[in-house]
Amino acid sequence: MHRIKLTADLELSRIVHGHWRLASWNLPAQELLNLTRQAIELGITTIDHADIYGDYSCEKLFGDALRLDPGIRNQIEIVTKCGIKLKSGRYPERQIKTYDYSFEHIISSVENSLENLGTDHIDLLLLHRPAPFFDPEAVAKAFSVLKSQGKVLHFGVSNFNPMQSDMLNAYLDDKLVTNQVEISPYCLDHFDNGNMDYFLKERIKPMAWSPLAGGRLINPQDEKSGKIASALWEVANALQVDSTDKIIYSWLMKHPATILPIVGSGRIDRLRLAVEAANIEMTLEQWYKIYNASTGRDLP
Repeated sequence: MHRIKLTADLELSRIVHGHWRLASWNLPAQELLNLTRQAIELGITTIDHADIYGDYSCEKLFGDALRLDPGIRNQIEIVTKCGIKLKSGRYPERQIKTYDYSFEHIISSVENSLENLGTDHIDLLLLHRPAPFFDPEAVAKAFSVLKSQGKVLHFGVSNFNPMQSDMLNAYLDDKLVTNQVEISPYCLDHFDNGNMDYFLKERIKPMAWSPLAGGRLINPQDEKSGKIASALWEVANALQVDSTDKIIYSWLMKHPATILPIVGSGRIDRLRLAVEAANIEMTLEQWYKIYNASTGRDLP
Protein backbone atom coordinates (compact mmCIF):
# COMPACT_ATOMS: atom_id res chain seq x y z
CA MET A 1 0.00 0.00 0.00
CA HIS A 2 1.38 3.33 -1.14
CA ARG A 3 2.04 5.87 1.61
CA ILE A 4 1.16 9.54 1.35
CA LYS A 5 3.43 12.24 2.73
CA LEU A 6 1.48 15.14 4.27
CA THR A 7 4.55 16.86 5.70
CA ALA A 8 8.26 16.17 5.88
CA ASP A 9 7.68 14.06 8.98
CA LEU A 10 4.12 12.76 8.61
CA GLU A 11 3.09 9.93 6.30
CA LEU A 12 -0.30 8.23 6.27
CA SER A 13 -1.41 5.05 4.54
CA ARG A 14 -3.38 5.74 1.34
CA ILE A 15 -6.34 3.88 2.82
CA VAL A 16 -7.37 4.99 6.31
CA HIS A 17 -9.19 2.67 8.71
CA GLY A 18 -12.17 4.55 10.14
CA HIS A 19 -13.38 3.62 13.61
CA TRP A 20 -16.59 5.64 13.74
CA ARG A 21 -18.69 2.49 14.11
CA LEU A 22 -16.15 0.52 16.15
CA ALA A 23 -18.56 0.08 19.07
CA SER A 24 -21.06 -1.68 16.78
CA TRP A 25 -18.46 -4.17 15.53
CA ASN A 26 -18.73 -5.95 18.89
CA LEU A 27 -15.13 -7.11 18.77
CA PRO A 28 -13.41 -8.14 22.00
CA ALA A 29 -10.07 -6.41 22.54
CA GLN A 30 -8.04 -9.37 21.28
CA GLU A 31 -10.10 -9.64 18.07
CA LEU A 32 -9.76 -5.91 17.48
CA LEU A 33 -6.01 -6.23 17.97
CA ASN A 34 -5.96 -9.09 15.44
CA LEU A 35 -7.92 -6.96 12.95
CA THR A 36 -5.46 -4.11 13.44
CA ARG A 37 -2.53 -6.45 12.82
CA GLN A 38 -4.17 -7.72 9.64
CA ALA A 39 -4.78 -4.16 8.47
CA ILE A 40 -1.13 -3.31 9.08
CA GLU A 41 -0.13 -6.34 6.99
CA LEU A 42 -2.22 -4.88 4.16
CA GLY A 43 -0.38 -1.58 4.57
CA ILE A 44 -3.25 0.20 6.31
CA THR A 45 -1.55 1.89 9.25
CA THR A 46 -3.61 5.04 9.77
CA ILE A 47 -6.50 4.81 12.24
CA ASP A 48 -9.21 7.48 12.30
CA HIS A 49 -11.02 8.29 15.55
CA ALA A 50 -12.92 11.10 17.22
CA ASP A 51 -13.58 11.72 20.88
CA ILE A 52 -17.35 11.44 20.34
CA TYR A 53 -17.42 8.21 18.31
CA GLY A 54 -19.62 5.55 19.86
CA ASP A 55 -20.96 8.06 22.40
CA TYR A 56 -17.41 8.63 23.66
CA SER A 57 -16.55 4.91 23.76
CA CYS A 58 -14.52 4.06 20.63
CA GLU A 59 -11.17 5.55 21.65
CA LYS A 60 -11.22 3.51 24.86
CA LEU A 61 -12.16 0.31 23.00
CA PHE A 62 -9.22 0.78 20.65
CA GLY A 63 -6.92 1.69 23.52
CA ASP A 64 -7.87 -1.54 25.31
CA ALA A 65 -6.75 -3.48 22.23
CA LEU A 66 -3.46 -1.56 22.00
CA ARG A 67 -2.72 -2.27 25.66
CA LEU A 68 -2.56 -5.98 24.80
CA ASP A 69 0.42 -5.27 22.52
CA PRO A 70 1.90 -1.80 23.15
CA GLY A 71 4.44 -2.29 20.37
CA ILE A 72 1.65 -1.92 17.79
CA ARG A 73 1.55 1.80 18.59
CA ASN A 74 4.86 2.30 16.81
CA GLN A 75 3.41 0.79 13.61
CA ILE A 76 0.37 3.04 13.28
CA GLU A 77 -0.66 6.68 12.98
CA ILE A 78 -3.56 7.77 15.19
CA VAL A 79 -5.89 10.50 13.97
CA THR A 80 -8.56 11.84 16.30
CA LYS A 81 -10.88 14.83 16.49
CA CYS A 82 -12.30 17.21 19.05
CA GLY A 83 -14.70 20.13 19.30
CA ILE A 84 -18.18 18.58 19.29
CA LYS A 85 -19.92 18.33 22.66
CA LEU A 86 -22.79 15.86 22.40
CA LYS A 87 -25.85 15.76 24.57
CA SER A 88 -25.06 12.45 26.23
CA GLY A 89 -25.79 10.38 29.28
CA ARG A 90 -22.06 10.59 29.96
CA TYR A 91 -22.48 14.35 30.42
CA PRO A 92 -25.90 14.83 32.04
CA GLU A 93 -25.26 18.54 32.63
CA ARG A 94 -25.41 19.27 28.89
CA GLN A 95 -28.78 20.48 27.67
CA ILE A 96 -28.02 20.73 23.94
CA LYS A 97 -25.33 19.77 21.42
CA THR A 98 -22.68 22.48 21.02
CA TYR A 99 -19.26 23.05 19.46
CA ASP A 100 -16.47 24.11 21.82
CA TYR A 101 -13.07 25.27 20.57
CA SER A 102 -11.98 27.03 23.72
CA PHE A 103 -8.41 26.57 24.89
CA GLU A 104 -9.62 24.62 27.92
CA HIS A 105 -11.83 22.23 25.97
CA ILE A 106 -9.23 21.41 23.31
CA ILE A 107 -6.64 20.68 26.00
CA SER A 108 -9.01 18.54 28.08
CA SER A 109 -10.26 16.66 25.02
CA VAL A 110 -6.72 15.73 24.04
CA GLU A 111 -5.90 14.65 27.59
CA ASN A 112 -8.98 12.41 27.58
CA SER A 113 -8.08 10.98 24.17
CA LEU A 114 -4.53 10.21 25.26
CA GLU A 115 -5.81 8.39 28.33
CA ASN A 116 -8.48 6.46 26.43
CA LEU A 117 -6.11 5.48 23.62
CA GLY A 118 -3.35 4.56 26.04
CA THR A 119 -0.72 6.59 24.20
CA ASP A 120 1.51 9.55 24.97
CA HIS A 121 0.90 11.33 21.67
CA ILE A 122 -1.60 11.80 18.85
CA ASP A 123 -0.13 11.92 15.36
CA LEU A 124 -2.85 14.14 13.90
CA LEU A 125 -5.57 16.11 15.69
CA LEU A 126 -8.49 17.51 13.68
CA LEU A 127 -11.09 20.11 14.61
CA HIS A 128 -14.26 18.14 13.93
CA ARG A 129 -16.49 20.82 12.38
CA PRO A 130 -16.42 24.56 11.73
CA ALA A 131 -18.30 26.55 14.34
CA PRO A 132 -20.27 29.82 14.25
CA PHE A 133 -18.62 30.72 17.60
CA PHE A 134 -14.90 30.28 16.98
CA ASP A 135 -11.89 32.06 18.49
CA PRO A 136 -8.82 31.27 16.33
CA GLU A 137 -6.44 32.79 18.90
CA ALA A 138 -7.64 30.29 21.52
CA VAL A 139 -7.24 27.43 19.04
CA ALA A 140 -3.76 28.57 18.06
CA LYS A 141 -2.73 28.79 21.71
CA ALA A 142 -4.01 25.26 22.39
CA PHE A 143 -2.22 23.88 19.33
CA SER A 144 1.03 25.56 20.36
CA VAL A 145 0.87 24.17 23.91
CA LEU A 146 0.00 20.64 22.77
CA LYS A 147 2.80 20.58 20.21
CA SER A 148 5.39 21.97 22.63
CA GLN A 149 4.43 19.23 25.09
CA GLY A 150 4.74 16.55 22.39
CA LYS A 151 1.13 15.47 22.94
CA VAL A 152 0.00 16.27 19.38
CA LEU A 153 2.43 16.19 16.47
CA HIS A 154 0.29 17.66 13.65
CA PHE A 155 -3.01 19.49 13.24
CA GLY A 156 -5.79 19.64 10.67
CA VAL A 157 -9.51 20.22 10.32
CA SER A 158 -12.61 18.39 9.19
CA ASN A 159 -15.52 19.75 7.12
CA PHE A 160 -13.96 23.23 6.75
CA ASN A 161 -14.35 25.30 3.59
CA PRO A 162 -11.40 27.19 2.04
CA MET A 163 -12.13 30.49 3.79
CA GLN A 164 -12.43 28.77 7.17
CA SER A 165 -9.12 26.98 6.62
CA ASP A 166 -7.38 30.20 5.57
CA MET A 167 -8.83 32.03 8.56
CA LEU A 168 -7.39 29.52 11.01
CA ASN A 169 -4.07 29.20 9.17
CA ALA A 170 -3.58 32.96 9.57
CA TYR A 171 -3.24 32.43 13.34
CA LEU A 172 -1.09 29.27 13.34
CA ASP A 173 2.69 28.87 13.43
CA ASP A 174 2.37 25.58 11.50
CA LYS A 175 -0.18 25.26 8.71
CA LEU A 176 -3.01 22.75 8.83
CA VAL A 177 -1.89 19.53 7.13
CA THR A 178 -5.22 18.09 5.95
CA ASN A 179 -8.99 18.50 5.83
CA GLN A 180 -11.27 15.51 6.32
CA VAL A 181 -14.41 16.03 4.24
CA GLU A 182 -17.21 13.98 2.72
CA ILE A 183 -16.29 12.96 -0.82
CA SER A 184 -17.90 10.22 -2.89
CA PRO A 185 -19.44 9.85 -6.33
CA TYR A 186 -22.72 10.71 -4.56
CA CYS A 187 -21.40 13.76 -2.68
CA LEU A 188 -19.66 16.23 -4.99
CA ASP A 189 -20.05 19.25 -2.70
CA HIS A 190 -16.33 19.89 -2.48
CA PHE A 191 -15.99 20.06 -6.24
CA ASP A 192 -18.44 22.98 -6.13
CA ASN A 193 -17.50 24.89 -2.95
CA GLY A 194 -13.89 25.52 -3.95
CA ASN A 195 -12.30 22.96 -1.66
CA MET A 196 -10.91 20.66 -4.37
CA ASP A 197 -9.25 23.64 -6.08
CA TYR A 198 -7.99 24.83 -2.69
CA PHE A 199 -6.50 21.42 -1.91
CA LEU A 200 -4.59 21.48 -5.20
CA LYS A 201 -3.49 25.09 -4.75
CA GLU A 202 -2.21 24.51 -1.21
CA ARG A 203 -0.99 20.95 -1.93
CA ILE A 204 -3.24 19.64 0.83
CA LYS A 205 -4.14 15.97 0.61
CA PRO A 206 -7.71 15.53 1.89
CA MET A 207 -9.20 12.56 3.71
CA ALA A 208 -12.60 11.37 2.44
CA TRP A 209 -15.21 10.22 4.91
CA SER A 210 -18.25 8.23 3.80
CA PRO A 211 -16.70 7.31 0.43
CA LEU A 212 -19.49 4.78 -0.21
CA ALA A 213 -22.14 7.39 0.68
CA GLY A 214 -23.28 5.44 3.71
CA GLY A 215 -23.88 2.36 1.56
CA ARG A 216 -26.24 4.12 -0.84
CA LEU A 217 -23.93 3.40 -3.78
CA ILE A 218 -23.85 -0.31 -2.99
CA ASN A 219 -27.58 -0.58 -2.23
CA PRO A 220 -29.20 2.33 -4.10
CA GLN A 221 -31.97 4.10 -2.20
CA ASP A 222 -33.03 6.84 -4.60
CA GLU A 223 -32.92 7.78 -8.27
CA LYS A 224 -29.54 9.50 -8.00
CA SER A 225 -27.81 6.60 -6.27
CA GLY A 226 -29.40 4.21 -8.75
CA LYS A 227 -27.95 6.12 -11.72
CA ILE A 228 -24.52 6.26 -10.12
CA ALA A 229 -24.61 2.55 -9.26
CA SER A 230 -25.46 1.75 -12.86
CA ALA A 231 -22.48 3.79 -14.08
CA LEU A 232 -20.24 2.11 -11.50
CA TRP A 233 -21.22 -1.31 -12.78
CA GLU A 234 -20.63 -0.24 -16.40
CA VAL A 235 -17.10 0.80 -15.48
CA ALA A 236 -16.57 -2.30 -13.34
CA ASN A 237 -17.59 -4.58 -16.18
CA ALA A 238 -15.37 -2.73 -18.66
CA LEU A 239 -12.41 -3.09 -16.30
CA GLN A 240 -13.32 -6.68 -15.39
CA VAL A 241 -13.62 -5.76 -11.72
CA ASP A 242 -16.00 -7.77 -9.57
CA SER A 243 -16.92 -5.06 -7.04
CA THR A 244 -18.23 -1.51 -7.31
CA ASP A 245 -16.58 -0.79 -3.95
CA LYS A 246 -13.25 -1.05 -5.74
CA ILE A 247 -14.45 1.24 -8.53
CA ILE A 248 -15.52 3.90 -6.00
CA TYR A 249 -12.18 3.81 -4.19
CA SER A 250 -10.36 3.87 -7.51
CA TRP A 251 -12.44 6.88 -8.63
CA LEU A 252 -11.42 8.75 -5.49
CA MET A 253 -7.76 7.82 -5.67
CA LYS A 254 -7.45 8.74 -9.35
CA HIS A 255 -8.06 12.42 -8.61
CA PRO A 256 -4.87 14.53 -8.56
CA ALA A 257 -5.77 15.99 -5.15
CA THR A 258 -4.51 12.67 -3.70
CA ILE A 259 -7.65 11.77 -1.76
CA LEU A 260 -7.24 9.33 1.15
CA PRO A 261 -10.46 7.27 1.48
CA ILE A 262 -11.56 6.31 4.98
CA VAL A 263 -12.92 2.76 5.11
CA GLY A 264 -15.12 2.29 8.15
CA SER A 265 -15.50 -1.47 8.29
CA GLY A 266 -14.65 -4.07 10.91
CA ARG A 267 -14.21 -6.75 8.22
CA ILE A 268 -10.77 -7.42 6.82
CA ASP A 269 -12.22 -8.43 3.43
CA ARG A 270 -13.71 -4.93 3.04
CA LEU A 271 -10.34 -3.38 3.83
CA ARG A 272 -8.70 -5.72 1.33
CA LEU A 273 -11.08 -4.53 -1.42
CA ALA A 274 -10.01 -0.95 -0.81
CA VAL A 275 -6.34 -1.87 -1.00
CA GLU A 276 -6.87 -3.77 -4.25
CA ALA A 277 -8.59 -0.71 -5.74
CA ALA A 278 -5.25 1.11 -5.79
CA ASN A 279 -4.15 -1.17 -8.64
CA ILE A 280 -7.08 -0.36 -10.95
CA GLU A 281 -6.24 1.75 -14.01
CA MET A 282 -9.38 3.80 -14.61
CA THR A 283 -9.51 5.98 -17.73
CA LEU A 284 -10.41 9.65 -17.62
CA GLU A 285 -13.56 8.93 -19.64
CA GLN A 286 -14.63 6.30 -17.12
CA TRP A 287 -13.99 8.77 -14.28
CA TYR A 288 -16.27 11.30 -16.00
CA LYS A 289 -18.94 8.68 -16.69
CA ILE A 290 -19.31 8.28 -12.92
CA TYR A 291 -19.09 12.04 -12.29
CA ASN A 292 -21.78 12.78 -14.89
CA ALA A 293 -24.07 10.09 -13.45
CA SER A 294 -23.91 11.99 -10.16
CA THR A 295 -24.60 15.44 -11.57
CA GLY A 296 -27.28 14.05 -13.88
CA ARG A 297 -25.95 15.86 -16.94
CA ASP A 298 -23.11 15.91 -19.44
CA LEU A 299 -20.31 18.40 -19.09
CA PRO A 300 -21.22 21.86 -20.45
